Amino acid sequence: MTSSASAAVDKSAPLLAASNLTRRFGGLVAVSDLSMEVWPGEIAGLIGPNGAGKSTTFNMLSGFLKPSSGRLMLFGKDCTGKSPLAISRMGLVRTFQHGSLIPSMTVRDNILLGTFHSLSGPKHRERNLRAEETAEIFGLSDYLDYMSGALPHGLQRLVGIALAFAARPRLLCLDEPLTGLNQTEVASTLEVFQTIRRSFDCSILLVEHNMKAVMTVCDRIIVMHHGQYLASGTPREIQANDDVVAAYLGKRHAKQ
Repeated sequence: MTSSASAAVDKSAPLLAASNLTRRFGGLVAVSDLSMEVWPGEIAGLIGPNGAGKSTTFNMLSGFLKPSSGRLMLFGKDCTGKSPLAISRMGLVRTFQHGSLIPSMTVRDNILLGTFHSLSGPKHRERNLRAEETAEIFGLSDYLDYMSGALPHGLQRLVGIALAFAARPRLLCLDEPLTGLNQTEVASTLEVFQTIRRSFDCSILLVEHNMKAVMTVCDRIIVMHHGQYLASGTPREIQANDDVVAAYLGKRHAKQ
């Protein structure tokens, strides 16, 4: 397994820096004055209660929604208002909460779709090798010729993430990737996250409601509440933050 990074990563500057992002829908302010960062080499979590603005934030970061105001810097370049395609070509690729795969296609063909971002032109051999390497990372090698929609739910979630990672992004944004997985599947998926971070210099930003998993895998956690930034810190710091406990975590997840 080899890293796809072609240049040294500047660890002193954030990969993603959102400054005062706001998104209005008519009179409703879904996200207000949000500033946050994702740093090279980290797995960061974005958490908060339902309706906190996490999905709207993800959509702005990935270009599916334009901010009403504010600025978004990605890999040192201003990408505010750029299209999803432009942002993905820069190196930020995302998954979607309700699945990112095409169920009527095989696992192989789903993963091959993801290779076209970074392997353009007639590079059939390279794309197939990339697809096979990606399948191996995600434990999908035995399922390459299966129809994706016929797989169990846990494997379908992995195919969706593998499709996104096949582009070899610098920043992989995962929208509730662990939804519906059992404990064994969660544990193996978290191992995959560590592998792609360690072996491919791929940073990860994930929205997730599985707090045990978030506290286990994330280096840093950003908390939103009512469309606004509430706090950020290590899992230990977040568990000890009274405002976060009151707004979202509850005493069950608080650090005793």
